[in-house]
Amino acid sequence: MTSTSGRAAVLALHWQVNVIKPEGFFGGMLSEPVARSGVVERAAAFHRAAEVPVFFTRFTIPEAEGGLVRNTGFMRAVGEAQEAFRPDAPGSQLVPELADGARTVDNQKLSGLAGNELAALLTGRGIDTLFVTGVATNLTVEQTARHGTDLGFTVHVVSDCVAAADETVHAASLANLDLTTAGCLTADEALARLRAGAGSAA
Repeated sequence: MTSTSGRAAVLALHWQVNVIKPEGFFGGMLSEPVARSGVVERAAAFHRAAEVPVFFTRFTIPEAEGGLVRNTGFMRAVGEAQEAFRPDAPGSQLVPELADGARTVDNQKLSGLAGNELAALLTGRGIDTLFVTGVATNLTVEQTARHGTDLGFTVHVVSDCVAAADETVHAASLANLDLTTAGCLTADEALARLRAGAGSAA
């Protein structure tokens, strides 16, 4: 086993209106495949059942742009539409299915662990293992999972709690992540891992 559940957390990435709802900035690309996949409902169930801390990240752009650097097409696009990404904008809010009681950290980077205090917060709590959910698989999920691995965390992407705009891209990203992290797990496999860890800690 990778860890006890007391040293694990869920890292929930970009479950926000701008990313996965039709009215959001990326809705035209992601809302339909996300809805079709049922990933929101599975992720909500996994977050509840995991019984470990759940930390959400949001991509937001404060006044004066915070840590945003317009060095990619993605960052240039959101920089031009930054009013839609203000922390209090409707599109920046977590989707209601997942927002209840959420601990949320904002940033202006593709990795949820870059440009904020989240990695230090996790390490300070003794957390060394991360179970990652979110959208999109090939963007923030892959970037964060690789980054977390480089920072020394044991990272598992929860493969049926992530989604992308294209199924082929989604599958390719998961195949990459299976090699570059501690391995992808389904929600059921992740819960079994967490429960086994909790039992060994008792």
